[in-house]
Amino acid sequence: MKNANEIKFLKNRSIIKFEGEDFLGEIGIDGRIFKALTLARISVGVISQQAIENGISILVHENDAEKAVACLIDEFEPERKSGKVSQIYSINNVSVLGFVAEDFNKVLAELGRNNVFPLLLNQVAGENRVNIVVTSSQDEKTRNILESEIFKKPKTVHLAIIGHGNVGKTLIEQVLESSEEIKRRKKIDLKVVAVANSKKIAFNKKGFDANWTDEVVAAEHPSNVQELIRFSNENQLENLIVVDNTASKDFVKNYHALAENGFDLVSSNKIFNTLPIEEYRKLRYTLSKNNRRYLYETNVGAGLPLIDTIKLLHLSGENITRIKGVFSGSLSYIFNNFSVRNDQFSTVIGEAMDKGYTEPDPREDLSGNDVARKLLILARELDLINEFQDINIQNLIPENLLSVDKNEFISRLAELDEEYQKIKENQEPGHVLRYVGDLHGNLQEEKGQLDVKLVSVPGSSALGQLKGSDSIFEIYTESYGENPIVIMGAGAGAQVTARGVFGDILRVSETK
Repeated sequence: MKNANEIKFLKNRSIIKFEGEDFLGEIGIDGRIFKALTLARISVGVISQQAIENGISILVHENDAEKAVACLIDEFEPERKSGKVSQIYSINNVSVLGFVAEDFNKVLAELGRNNVFPLLLNQVAGENRVNIVVTSSQDEKTRNILESEIFKKPKTVHLAIIGHGNVGKTLIEQVLESSEEIKRRKKIDLKVVAVANSKKIAFNKKGFDANWTDEVVAAEHPSNVQELIRFSNENQLENLIVVDNTASKDFVKNYHALAENGFDLVSSNKIFNTLPIEEYRKLRYTLSKNNRRYLYETNVGAGLPLIDTIKLLHLSGENITRIKGVFSGSLSYIFNNFSVRNDQFSTVIGEAMDKGYTEPDPREDLSGNDVARKLLILARELDLINEFQDINIQNLIPENLLSVDKNEFISRLAELDEEYQKIKENQEPGHVLRYVGDLHGNLQEEKGQLDVKLVSVPGSSALGQLKGSDSIFEIYTESYGENPIVIMGAGAGAQVTARGVFGDILRVSETK
Protein backbone atom coordinates (compact mmCIF):
# COMPACT_ATOMS: atom_id res chain seq x y z
CA MET A 1 0.00 0.00 0.00
CA LYS A 2 1.62 3.28 -1.12
CA ASN A 3 -0.20 5.49 1.32
CA ALA A 4 -0.76 4.24 4.84
CA ASN A 5 -3.60 6.78 5.24
CA GLU A 6 -5.61 5.10 2.58
CA ILE A 7 -8.10 2.27 2.49
CA LYS A 8 -7.53 0.15 -0.57
CA PHE A 9 -10.93 -0.85 -1.93
CA LEU A 10 -11.39 -3.45 -4.69
CA LYS A 11 -14.83 -4.52 -5.87
CA ASN A 12 -15.98 -7.29 -8.22
CA ARG A 13 -13.84 -10.09 -6.80
CA SER A 14 -14.43 -13.80 -6.20
CA ILE A 15 -13.01 -16.23 -3.67
CA ILE A 16 -11.92 -19.62 -5.01
CA LYS A 17 -12.33 -22.23 -2.29
CA PHE A 18 -10.14 -25.33 -2.54
CA GLU A 19 -10.98 -27.96 0.08
CA GLY A 20 -9.85 -31.47 0.96
CA GLU A 21 -8.51 -33.60 3.81
CA ASP A 22 -5.07 -32.99 5.34
CA PHE A 23 -3.31 -32.52 2.02
CA LEU A 24 -1.92 -29.03 2.20
CA GLY A 25 1.08 -30.11 4.20
CA GLU A 26 2.18 -32.14 1.22
CA ILE A 27 5.03 -30.73 -0.78
CA GLY A 28 4.04 -29.30 -4.15
CA ILE A 29 0.28 -28.73 -3.65
CA ASP A 30 0.58 -24.93 -3.39
CA GLY A 31 2.93 -24.87 -6.37
CA ARG A 32 0.51 -26.85 -8.53
CA ILE A 33 -2.35 -24.45 -7.65
CA PHE A 34 -0.38 -21.35 -8.61
CA LYS A 35 1.15 -22.94 -11.68
CA ALA A 36 -2.31 -23.92 -12.97
CA LEU A 37 -3.65 -20.42 -12.40
CA THR A 38 -0.56 -18.81 -13.92
CA LEU A 39 -0.82 -20.96 -17.06
CA ALA A 40 -4.47 -19.88 -17.32
CA ARG A 41 -3.21 -16.25 -17.05
CA ILE A 42 -5.24 -15.62 -13.90
CA SER A 43 -3.94 -13.03 -11.47
CA VAL A 44 -4.14 -14.05 -7.80
CA GLY A 45 -4.90 -11.65 -4.94
CA VAL A 46 -5.31 -12.38 -1.23
CA ILE A 47 -4.45 -15.92 -0.16
CA SER A 48 -5.59 -17.52 3.06
CA GLN A 49 -4.94 -21.01 4.36
CA GLN A 50 -7.37 -22.61 6.81
CA ALA A 51 -5.90 -23.37 10.18
CA ILE A 52 -6.37 -27.13 10.16
CA GLU A 53 -4.81 -27.45 6.71
CA ASN A 54 -7.84 -28.78 4.94
CA GLY A 55 -8.41 -25.85 2.64
CA ILE A 56 -7.05 -22.77 0.89
CA SER A 57 -8.83 -19.64 -0.33
CA ILE A 58 -7.61 -17.53 -3.24
CA LEU A 59 -8.94 -14.20 -4.45
CA VAL A 60 -9.37 -13.53 -8.18
CA HIS A 61 -11.25 -11.03 -10.32
CA GLU A 62 -14.85 -12.17 -10.73
CA ASN A 63 -14.37 -12.33 -14.54
CA ASP A 64 -11.78 -15.09 -13.95
CA ALA A 65 -13.74 -17.07 -11.33
CA GLU A 66 -15.29 -19.65 -13.64
CA LYS A 67 -12.00 -20.22 -15.51
CA ALA A 68 -10.07 -20.54 -12.23
CA VAL A 69 -12.40 -23.21 -10.88
CA ALA A 70 -12.25 -25.12 -14.21
CA CYS A 71 -8.45 -25.14 -14.45
CA LEU A 72 -8.04 -26.29 -10.83
CA ILE A 73 -10.58 -29.07 -11.37
CA ASP A 74 -8.51 -30.22 -14.36
CA GLU A 75 -5.23 -29.99 -12.45
CA PHE A 76 -6.50 -32.01 -9.47
CA GLU A 77 -8.67 -34.50 -11.31
CA PRO A 78 -6.89 -37.57 -9.81
CA GLU A 79 -7.16 -36.20 -6.27
CA ARG A 80 -10.86 -35.41 -6.77
CA LYS A 81 -11.54 -38.96 -7.90
CA SER A 82 -9.68 -40.37 -4.91
CA GLY A 83 -11.58 -38.06 -2.56
CA LYS A 84 -8.48 -36.26 -1.37
CA VAL A 85 -9.82 -33.00 -2.84
CA SER A 86 -13.46 -32.66 -1.88
CA GLN A 87 -14.58 -29.32 -3.33
CA ILE A 88 -13.39 -26.56 -5.64
CA TYR A 89 -15.88 -23.71 -6.03
CA SER A 90 -16.20 -19.92 -6.10
CA ILE A 91 -17.92 -17.35 -3.86
CA ASN A 92 -18.80 -14.37 -6.03
CA ASN A 93 -19.73 -10.72 -5.39
CA VAL A 94 -17.08 -9.98 -2.80
CA SER A 95 -14.89 -6.92 -2.18
CA VAL A 96 -11.44 -6.42 -0.69
CA LEU A 97 -10.50 -3.68 1.77
CA GLY A 98 -6.83 -3.20 2.61
CA PHE A 99 -5.73 -0.89 5.42
CA VAL A 100 -3.25 -0.24 8.20
CA ALA A 101 -4.63 -0.32 11.75
CA GLU A 102 -2.81 0.13 15.04
CA ASP A 103 -5.42 -1.89 16.90
CA PHE A 104 -6.91 -4.43 14.54
CA ASN A 105 -8.76 -6.27 17.30
CA LYS A 106 -10.76 -3.11 18.03
CA VAL A 107 -11.57 -2.72 14.34
CA LEU A 108 -12.63 -6.36 14.14
CA ALA A 109 -14.83 -5.97 17.23
CA GLU A 110 -16.52 -2.91 15.73
CA LEU A 111 -17.15 -4.76 12.47
CA GLY A 112 -18.60 -7.70 14.42
CA ARG A 113 -20.86 -5.41 16.41
CA ASN A 114 -22.30 -4.27 13.07
CA ASN A 115 -22.74 -7.87 11.88
CA VAL A 116 -19.82 -7.65 9.44
CA PHE A 117 -17.76 -10.84 9.56
CA PRO A 118 -14.93 -11.02 6.97
CA LEU A 119 -15.02 -14.02 4.66
CA LEU A 120 -11.24 -13.88 4.34
CA LEU A 121 -8.55 -12.20 6.35
CA ASN A 122 -4.89 -11.74 5.53
CA GLN A 123 -2.61 -9.99 8.00
CA VAL A 124 1.01 -9.01 7.33
CA ALA A 125 2.79 -9.77 10.58
CA GLY A 126 4.67 -6.87 12.13
CA GLU A 127 3.34 -4.23 9.74
CA ASN A 128 -0.24 -3.78 11.05
CA ARG A 129 -1.30 -4.22 7.46
CA VAL A 130 -4.52 -6.13 6.87
CA ASN A 131 -6.66 -7.21 3.93
CA ILE A 132 -10.21 -8.34 4.57
CA VAL A 133 -12.76 -9.70 2.13
CA VAL A 134 -16.48 -9.04 2.68
CA THR A 135 -19.61 -9.54 0.64
CA SER A 136 -20.33 -6.67 -1.76
CA SER A 137 -23.61 -6.12 0.13
CA GLN A 138 -21.56 -5.00 3.14
CA ASP A 139 -18.54 -3.32 1.54
CA GLU A 140 -19.70 0.31 1.83
CA LYS A 141 -20.73 -0.20 5.45
CA THR A 142 -17.34 -1.80 6.14
CA ARG A 143 -15.50 1.13 4.59
CA ASN A 144 -17.52 3.62 6.66
CA ILE A 145 -16.69 1.75 9.87
CA LEU A 146 -12.99 1.52 8.96
CA GLU A 147 -12.84 5.25 8.22
CA SER A 148 -14.36 6.06 11.60
CA GLU A 149 -12.06 3.67 13.46
CA ILE A 150 -8.81 4.40 11.64
CA PHE A 151 -9.12 8.08 10.69
CA LYS A 152 -11.31 9.12 13.66
CA LYS A 153 -13.97 10.60 11.39
CA PRO A 154 -17.34 11.37 13.07
CA LYS A 155 -19.16 8.12 13.58
CA THR A 156 -22.51 8.00 11.81
CA VAL A 157 -25.35 6.64 13.96
CA HIS A 158 -28.55 5.85 12.07
CA LEU A 159 -31.81 6.34 13.98
CA ALA A 160 -35.22 4.86 13.23
CA ILE A 161 -37.91 6.69 15.23
CA ILE A 162 -41.08 4.65 15.72
CA GLY A 163 -44.01 6.81 16.79
CA HIS A 164 -44.12 10.53 16.04
CA GLY A 165 -46.74 11.70 18.50
CA ASN A 166 -45.91 14.24 21.21
CA VAL A 167 -42.73 12.51 22.45
CA GLY A 168 -41.55 11.23 19.04
CA LYS A 169 -42.06 14.58 17.30
CA THR A 170 -40.30 16.46 20.09
CA LEU A 171 -37.42 13.99 20.01
CA ILE A 172 -36.91 14.39 16.25
CA GLU A 173 -36.83 18.16 16.65
CA GLN A 174 -34.35 17.90 19.53
CA VAL A 175 -32.07 15.62 17.47
CA LEU A 176 -32.20 17.93 14.43
CA GLU A 177 -31.47 21.00 16.55
CA SER A 178 -28.51 19.41 18.36
CA SER A 179 -26.94 17.23 15.67
CA GLU A 180 -24.26 19.71 14.50
CA GLU A 181 -23.16 20.47 18.06
CA ILE A 182 -23.00 16.75 18.92
CA LYS A 183 -20.99 16.05 15.78
CA ARG A 184 -18.51 18.77 16.74
CA ARG A 185 -18.20 17.85 20.43
CA LYS A 186 -18.74 14.08 20.44
CA LYS A 187 -17.68 13.08 16.91
CA ILE A 188 -21.07 11.42 16.51
CA ASP A 189 -23.14 12.14 13.41
CA LEU A 190 -26.78 11.42 14.32
CA LYS A 191 -29.02 10.82 11.33
CA VAL A 192 -32.75 10.14 11.54
CA VAL A 193 -33.19 7.82 8.54
CA ALA A 194 -36.60 6.31 9.27
CA VAL A 195 -39.79 7.66 10.86
CA ALA A 196 -42.86 5.48 11.34
CA ASN A 197 -46.29 5.38 12.86
CA SER A 198 -48.67 2.42 13.00
CA LYS A 199 -49.63 2.82 9.32
CA LYS A 200 -46.57 3.79 7.29
CA ILE A 201 -42.84 4.34 7.44
CA ALA A 202 -40.77 7.03 5.70
CA PHE A 203 -37.11 6.55 4.76
CA ASN A 204 -34.31 8.99 3.97
CA LYS A 205 -30.82 7.51 3.67
CA LYS A 206 -29.15 10.93 3.95
CA GLY A 207 -31.12 11.80 7.09
CA PHE A 208 -34.29 13.86 7.47
CA ASP A 209 -34.09 17.64 7.84
CA ALA A 210 -36.53 20.24 9.20
CA ASN A 211 -39.03 19.27 6.49
CA TRP A 212 -39.34 15.70 7.78
CA THR A 213 -43.11 15.93 8.33
CA ASP A 214 -43.66 16.55 4.59
CA GLU A 215 -41.72 13.38 3.76
CA VAL A 216 -43.67 11.40 6.34
CA VAL A 217 -46.98 12.60 4.85
CA ALA A 218 -45.81 11.58 1.36
CA ALA A 219 -44.44 8.17 2.46
CA GLU A 220 -45.93 5.10 0.80
CA HIS A 221 -44.19 2.18 2.53
CA PRO A 222 -46.40 0.22 4.95
CA SER A 223 -45.23 0.38 8.56
CA ASN A 224 -43.43 -2.91 8.86
CA VAL A 225 -40.25 -3.90 10.67
CA GLN A 226 -39.21 -6.11 7.76
CA GLU A 227 -39.29 -2.98 5.56
CA LEU A 228 -36.98 -1.26 8.03
CA ILE A 229 -34.55 -4.21 8.10
CA ARG A 230 -34.60 -4.41 4.30
CA PHE A 231 -33.89 -0.68 4.01
CA SER A 232 -30.97 -0.85 6.45
CA ASN A 233 -29.46 -3.86 4.63
CA GLU A 234 -29.90 -2.48 1.12
CA ASN A 235 -28.31 0.82 2.12
CA GLN A 236 -25.59 -0.81 4.24
CA LEU A 237 -26.32 1.34 7.29
CA GLU A 238 -24.03 0.90 10.26
CA ASN A 239 -24.59 1.76 13.95
CA LEU A 240 -28.36 1.29 13.99
CA ILE A 241 -30.70 2.32 16.80
CA VAL A 242 -34.47 1.85 16.87
CA VAL A 243 -36.31 4.24 19.18
CA ASP A 244 -39.76 3.07 20.29
CA ASN A 245 -41.90 6.03 21.35
CA THR A 246 -45.18 4.18 21.07
CA ALA A 247 -47.32 2.53 23.73
CA SER A 248 -47.92 -0.35 21.34
CA LYS A 249 -48.28 -3.91 22.61
CA ASP A 250 -47.72 -5.14 19.07
CA PHE A 251 -44.53 -3.26 18.25
CA VAL A 252 -42.59 -4.66 21.20
CA LYS A 253 -42.97 -8.12 19.62
CA ASN A 254 -40.40 -6.92 17.05
CA TYR A 255 -37.62 -6.27 19.58
CA HIS A 256 -36.12 -9.76 19.11
CA ALA A 257 -35.98 -9.44 15.30
CA LEU A 258 -34.48 -5.96 15.54
CA ALA A 259 -31.77 -7.08 17.98
CA GLU A 260 -30.94 -10.06 15.78
CA ASN A 261 -30.59 -7.75 12.77
CA GLY A 262 -28.09 -5.39 14.35
CA PHE A 263 -30.29 -2.76 15.99
CA ASP A 264 -29.76 -1.42 19.48
CA LEU A 265 -32.98 -0.45 21.24
CA VAL A 266 -34.05 2.69 23.07
CA SER A 267 -37.61 2.79 24.36
CA SER A 268 -40.03 4.98 26.27
CA ASN A 269 -42.57 2.17 25.85
CA LYS A 270 -43.08 0.32 29.14
CA ILE A 271 -44.85 -2.73 27.74
CA PHE A 272 -41.90 -5.07 27.16
CA ASN A 273 -40.44 -4.65 30.61
CA THR A 274 -43.74 -5.71 32.17
CA LEU A 275 -44.38 -8.82 30.07
CA PRO A 276 -44.17 -12.22 31.81
CA ILE A 277 -40.71 -12.81 33.28
CA GLU A 278 -39.97 -15.56 30.73
CA GLU A 279 -40.38 -13.09 27.83
CA TYR A 280 -38.42 -10.46 29.75
CA ARG A 281 -35.48 -12.85 30.16
CA LYS A 282 -35.63 -14.09 26.56
CA LEU A 283 -35.03 -10.57 25.25
CA ARG A 284 -32.07 -10.10 27.63
CA TYR A 285 -30.62 -13.34 26.23
CA THR A 286 -31.18 -12.22 22.62
CA LEU A 287 -29.54 -8.87 23.37
CA SER A 288 -26.57 -10.52 25.03
CA LYS A 289 -26.14 -13.08 22.24
CA ASN A 290 -26.13 -10.34 19.59
CA ASN A 291 -24.08 -7.85 21.63
CA ARG A 292 -26.89 -5.30 21.54
CA ARG A 293 -28.03 -2.73 24.11
CA TYR A 294 -31.53 -1.84 25.32
CA LEU A 295 -31.98 1.39 27.29
CA TYR A 296 -35.31 2.62 28.74
CA GLU A 297 -34.49 5.27 31.33
CA THR A 298 -37.78 7.08 30.60
CA ASN A 299 -39.90 4.03 31.50
CA VAL A 300 -40.02 5.37 35.05
CA GLY A 301 -39.68 9.03 35.99
CA ALA A 302 -39.47 10.37 32.39
CA GLY A 303 -36.22 12.35 32.27
CA LEU A 304 -35.15 11.70 35.88
CA PRO A 305 -31.97 9.59 36.31
CA LEU A 306 -33.72 6.85 38.25
CA ILE A 307 -33.20 3.49 36.54
CA ASP A 308 -29.50 4.17 35.98
CA THR A 309 -29.10 5.04 39.67
CA ILE A 310 -30.87 1.89 40.83
CA LYS A 311 -28.87 -0.26 38.39
CA LEU A 312 -25.58 1.17 39.63
CA LEU A 313 -26.51 0.72 43.30
CA HIS A 314 -27.63 -2.85 42.70
CA LEU A 315 -24.62 -3.80 40.55
CA SER A 316 -22.23 -2.31 43.10
CA GLY A 317 -23.65 -4.65 45.74
CA GLU A 318 -25.63 -2.03 47.67
CA ASN A 319 -28.59 -3.73 49.34
CA ILE A 320 -31.71 -1.78 48.29
CA THR A 321 -34.37 -2.44 50.93
CA ARG A 322 -37.30 -0.34 49.69
CA ILE A 323 -38.37 1.98 46.86
CA LYS A 324 -41.36 4.22 47.46
CA GLY A 325 -42.78 7.30 45.80
CA VAL A 326 -45.22 9.10 43.59
CA PHE A 327 -44.54 7.66 40.13
CA SER A 328 -47.27 9.30 38.07
CA GLY A 329 -47.12 12.94 36.99
CA SER A 330 -50.86 13.04 36.29
CA LEU A 331 -51.88 11.53 39.66
CA SER A 332 -49.31 13.76 41.33
CA TYR A 333 -51.01 16.83 39.86
CA ILE A 334 -54.50 15.58 40.77
CA PHE A 335 -53.80 14.80 44.44
CA ASN A 336 -51.35 17.66 45.05
CA ASN A 337 -54.12 20.05 44.04
CA PHE A 338 -57.15 18.21 45.43
CA SER A 339 -55.47 17.93 48.86
CA VAL A 340 -55.02 21.69 49.35
CA ARG A 341 -57.94 23.21 47.44
CA ASN A 342 -61.68 23.32 48.03
CA ASP A 343 -62.51 22.16 44.52
CA GLN A 344 -64.37 18.94 43.81
CA PHE A 345 -62.34 15.87 42.81
CA SER A 346 -63.95 15.88 39.34
CA THR A 347 -63.01 19.54 38.83
CA VAL A 348 -59.33 18.80 39.45
CA ILE A 349 -59.41 15.76 37.16
CA GLY A 350 -60.98 17.89 34.42
CA GLU A 351 -58.26 20.50 34.92
CA ALA A 352 -55.55 17.82 34.61
CA MET A 353 -57.19 16.61 31.40
CA ASP A 354 -57.32 20.15 29.98
CA LYS A 355 -53.62 20.62 30.71
CA GLY A 356 -52.77 17.36 28.92
CA TYR A 357 -51.45 15.66 32.07
CA THR A 358 -53.71 12.60 31.78
CA GLU A 359 -54.25 10.09 29.01
CA PRO A 360 -57.27 10.89 26.76
CA ASP A 361 -59.20 8.39 28.87
CA PRO A 362 -58.22 9.37 32.45
CA ARG A 363 -59.05 5.86 33.64
CA GLU A 364 -55.64 4.81 32.24
CA ASP A 365 -54.14 6.88 35.07
CA LEU A 366 -56.85 6.42 37.73
CA SER A 367 -56.79 2.63 37.37
CA GLY A 368 -53.28 2.57 38.85
CA ASN A 369 -52.01 0.25 36.08
CA ASP A 370 -49.44 2.77 34.83
CA VAL A 371 -47.97 3.19 38.32
CA ALA A 372 -48.03 -0.59 38.77
CA ARG A 373 -46.04 -1.12 35.55
CA LYS A 374 -43.41 1.37 36.72
CA LEU A 375 -43.16 -0.34 40.09
CA LEU A 376 -42.72 -3.73 38.41
CA ILE A 377 -39.96 -2.35 36.16
CA LEU A 378 -38.05 -1.13 39.23
CA ALA A 379 -38.54 -4.50 40.96
CA ARG A 380 -37.05 -6.32 37.98
CA GLU A 381 -34.03 -4.01 38.01
CA LEU A 382 -33.32 -5.64 41.39
CA ASP A 383 -33.55 -9.10 39.75
CA LEU A 384 -36.87 -9.83 41.45
CA ILE A 385 -39.14 -12.11 39.43
CA ASN A 386 -42.49 -10.56 40.31
CA GLU A 387 -45.26 -10.66 37.73
CA PHE A 388 -47.86 -7.97 37.09
CA GLN A 389 -50.56 -10.02 38.86
CA ASP A 390 -48.45 -9.97 42.05
CA ILE A 391 -49.09 -6.23 42.46
CA ASN A 392 -51.76 -5.04 44.89
CA ILE A 393 -53.41 -2.20 43.00
CA GLN A 394 -56.00 0.16 44.46
CA ASN A 395 -58.15 1.13 41.48
CA LEU A 396 -59.56 4.64 41.98
CA ILE A 397 -62.50 4.08 39.62
CA PRO A 398 -65.81 2.81 41.02
CA GLU A 399 -66.81 -0.59 39.66
CA ASN A 400 -69.93 0.77 37.93
CA LEU A 401 -67.77 3.11 35.79
CA LEU A 402 -65.12 0.59 34.76
CA SER A 403 -66.76 -0.69 31.59
CA VAL A 404 -68.65 2.35 30.26
CA ASP A 405 -67.20 4.10 27.21
CA LYS A 406 -64.77 6.97 27.59
CA ASN A 407 -67.19 9.80 26.89
CA GLU A 408 -69.78 8.46 29.31
CA PHE A 409 -67.11 8.05 32.00
CA ILE A 410 -66.00 11.66 31.55
CA SER A 411 -69.61 12.89 31.70
CA ARG A 412 -70.11 11.01 35.01
CA LEU A 413 -66.88 12.12 36.72
CA ALA A 414 -68.90 13.95 39.39
CA GLU A 415 -69.98 10.55 40.76
CA LEU A 416 -66.47 10.26 42.28
CA ASP A 417 -66.74 13.50 44.24
CA GLU A 418 -68.59 12.36 47.37
CA GLU A 419 -66.30 9.41 48.11
CA TYR A 420 -63.04 11.30 47.65
CA GLN A 421 -64.31 14.32 49.57
CA LYS A 422 -65.03 11.96 52.49
CA ILE A 423 -61.54 10.42 52.24
CA LYS A 424 -59.98 13.88 52.30
CA GLU A 425 -62.00 15.07 55.29
CA ASN A 426 -61.29 11.91 57.32
CA GLN A 427 -57.52 12.47 57.31
CA GLU A 428 -55.56 13.49 60.37
CA PRO A 429 -54.92 17.25 60.62
CA GLY A 430 -52.05 18.46 58.46
CA HIS A 431 -52.16 15.38 56.22
CA VAL A 432 -52.48 15.22 52.43
CA LEU A 433 -53.37 12.49 49.93
CA ARG A 434 -50.78 10.87 47.67
CA TYR A 435 -51.06 7.94 45.25
CA VAL A 436 -47.88 5.94 45.80
CA GLY A 437 -46.03 2.91 44.56
CA ASP A 438 -44.25 0.93 47.26
CA LEU A 439 -41.75 -1.90 46.75
CA HIS A 440 -40.88 -3.49 50.07
CA GLY A 441 -40.51 -6.78 51.95
CA ASN A 442 -37.35 -8.88 51.87
CA LEU A 443 -35.88 -7.83 48.54
CA GLN A 444 -33.14 -10.45 48.86
CA GLU A 445 -35.71 -13.16 48.13
CA GLU A 446 -37.06 -14.01 44.67
CA LYS A 447 -40.09 -11.74 45.01
CA GLY A 448 -40.82 -8.49 46.81
CA GLN A 449 -44.14 -6.98 47.90
CA LEU A 450 -45.58 -4.43 45.48
CA ASP A 451 -48.38 -2.07 46.54
CA VAL A 452 -49.98 0.73 44.56
CA LYS A 453 -52.42 2.70 46.69
CA LEU A 454 -53.80 6.01 47.93
CA VAL A 455 -52.28 7.03 51.26
CA SER A 456 -52.50 9.93 53.66
CA VAL A 457 -49.13 11.42 54.64
CA PRO A 458 -48.04 14.42 56.75
CA GLY A 459 -47.91 17.58 54.65
CA SER A 460 -44.45 18.23 56.06
CA SER A 461 -43.00 14.92 54.76
CA ALA A 462 -41.04 14.64 51.53
CA LEU A 463 -44.06 13.02 49.82
CA GLY A 464 -46.38 15.62 51.33
CA GLN A 465 -44.38 18.55 50.01
CA LEU A 466 -44.62 17.47 46.39
CA LYS A 467 -45.81 20.24 44.04
CA GLY A 468 -47.33 20.51 40.56
CA SER A 469 -46.98 17.31 38.52
CA ASP A 470 -43.57 16.34 39.92
CA SER A 471 -42.61 12.77 40.73
CA ILE A 472 -40.60 11.65 43.72
CA PHE A 473 -38.70 8.43 44.39
CA GLU A 474 -37.28 7.42 47.77
CA ILE A 475 -34.64 4.69 47.55
CA TYR A 476 -33.83 3.05 50.89
CA THR A 477 -30.62 1.04 51.17
CA GLU A 478 -28.74 -0.80 53.89
CA SER A 479 -25.85 1.70 53.90
CA TYR A 480 -28.04 4.83 53.90
CA GLY A 481 -30.29 3.47 56.67
CA GLU A 482 -33.38 5.56 57.43
CA ASN A 483 -32.23 8.39 55.16
CA PRO A 484 -33.32 7.50 51.63
CA ILE A 485 -31.74 8.69 48.42
CA VAL A 486 -34.40 11.05 47.02
CA ILE A 487 -34.81 11.75 43.32
CA MET A 488 -37.47 14.33 42.56
CA GLY A 489 -38.47 16.47 39.59
CA ALA A 490 -40.61 16.71 36.51
CA GLY A 491 -41.73 13.16 35.89
CA ALA A 492 -43.94 13.68 32.88
CA GLY A 493 -44.33 15.74 29.72
CA ALA A 494 -43.17 15.42 26.14
CA GLN A 495 -40.14 17.70 26.51
CA VAL A 496 -38.60 15.92 29.51
CA THR A 497 -39.46 12.44 28.21
CA ALA A 498 -37.98 13.19 24.79
CA ARG A 499 -34.87 14.63 26.47
CA GLY A 500 -34.55 11.43 28.50
CA VAL A 501 -34.86 9.30 25.35
CA PHE A 502 -32.25 11.52 23.69
CA GLY A 503 -29.93 10.84 26.63
CA ASP A 504 -30.33 7.09 26.09
CA ILE A 505 -29.55 7.51 22.38
CA LEU A 506 -26.30 9.31 23.24
CA ARG A 507 -25.34 6.65 25.82
CA VAL A 508 -25.76 3.92 23.22
CA SER A 509 -24.00 6.00 20.54
CA GLU A 510 -20.96 6.63 22.70
CA THR A 511 -20.38 2.90 23.12
CA LYS A 512 -20.56 2.23 19.39
